[in-house]
Amino acid sequence: MNKTDNNDSRRKFLKKLSSSAVLAVASPNLISGTTIFADKHVQILKKRGKIPANDRINVAAIGLGIMGFGNLKAALSREGIELISGADCYDGHLQKLNELYGSQIRTTRHYDEILDDPSVDAVIISTPDHWHARQAIAAMKKGKAVYCEKPLVHKIEEGEALIQEHRNAKVAFQVGSQWASSIVIHKAKELYQQGAIGKLNFVEVYTDRFDAKGAWQYSIPPNASEATCDWKAFQGGATALPFDPVRFFRWRNYQAYGTGMAGDLFVHLFTRLHTITGSLGPERIYATGGLNYWKDGRDVADLMLGLFDYPETQQHPAFNLSLRVNFVDGSGGGDSMRLVGNEGEMVLDGNSVSIRNKKLAQAPGYGGWDTYETFPEKVQQEFVTQYNAKYQHIRPQVLSVGENIFQAPKGYDMRADHFDDWFHAIRTKGEAVEGPEFAMRTAGPALAANISYNEKRIVHWDPLRIKQRQNS
Repeated sequence: MNKTDNNDSRRKFLKKLSSSAVLAVASPNLISGTTIFADKHVQILKKRGKIPANDRINVAAIGLGIMGFGNLKAALSREGIELISGADCYDGHLQKLNELYGSQIRTTRHYDEILDDPSVDAVIISTPDHWHARQAIAAMKKGKAVYCEKPLVHKIEEGEALIQEHRNAKVAFQVGSQWASSIVIHKAKELYQQGAIGKLNFVEVYTDRFDAKGAWQYSIPPNASEATCDWKAFQGGATALPFDPVRFFRWRNYQAYGTGMAGDLFVHLFTRLHTITGSLGPERIYATGGLNYWKDGRDVADLMLGLFDYPETQQHPAFNLSLRVNFVDGSGGGDSMRLVGNEGEMVLDGNSVSIRNKKLAQAPGYGGWDTYETFPEKVQQEFVTQYNAKYQHIRPQVLSVGENIFQAPKGYDMRADHFDDWFHAIRTKGEAVEGPEFAMRTAGPALAANISYNEKRIVHWDPLRIKQRQNS
């Protein structure tokens, strides 16, 4: 993005913001209402309409933990979707599936039985991270459309084979970082492309928690045993340990099965950023942190900080990204994303995006914490005379331009939109919004952050080829 392009887009954006009525007319498909509070324009985004179903899609669930049931709830809220079967390594999850959706739903401990079923059109994979690539590739080889939870892979080296299999299979593939389908994120993308904040230079994102369950201290059922849990199948060759219900139900805490904070949460943050900016990813990665509080046997951090250097591309200028996840945030936790440009900032909080514009005046000002105070009095007088002559028509302070807020409607569920996108891709034999290549460009830097944290070094990343570079 060159300077001329930036100035042109900025002028167009300011013209759109000249009145709330003009802005609402400019985006008739995105805005459903506008309210003005002093210098703030609050606008409610429209929900996407349901996509009519012209045929039925038979789905099966592989993995029925928290995400598995959450994904099913969203998927089955869409038109023309029929649940056929489910697989999980804990019998209690299979029983819960029948309780929720009926005894006619076939259940099994063995996911390959689902893949061998010709009546299943598509699978929703919500298993621990170390199973993602293996099950996704197996499903594509059977011709099934795939919805796979993030991160796409457990190890960076798994990505190339998965991407290649997708190119061969040509099935609809969606990765479950639902921000890629959010109406708020797509509004942010539109605003960014219009030059709403000028030239991007810095992005700051955090997701903090202050809750045992948020720190993956999930409940363990009292009937957990080797009889009710297929522990060997769960391990999948990653480990060969005696039965451990803690590892089974709190697998995110262990590198053998999960990908820590980076794989679970950095991926969401990258998804938002890359959707908004069109970026392919960073080129230099450094992460640090520690295990400060949740010393419960886990071997992953409960605080992680990441720094990422993004190169200049046709989509965006060079900029720096700071990510943070803290599971011991005594302030109560929270989530926010801030994109900073030379003429404003874009702030994403929950289901809203705000544009806060300020314009830096051309006059630098003088006095206060300034060398001016160190000049002799006569020199100060001479300086003021020269300053006033040079800047007589310019105000010497930062000028506020106001704030524009775009809010998702109450009850909005971006996960439903994400499934709509996948089902549409299945019916039209098209591409989903978050296919394997996009997903590897979010998973790769996150997993590289784990490498940096564990090995205490900078990792060099190739965003175009989606692989780690040899450190120079």
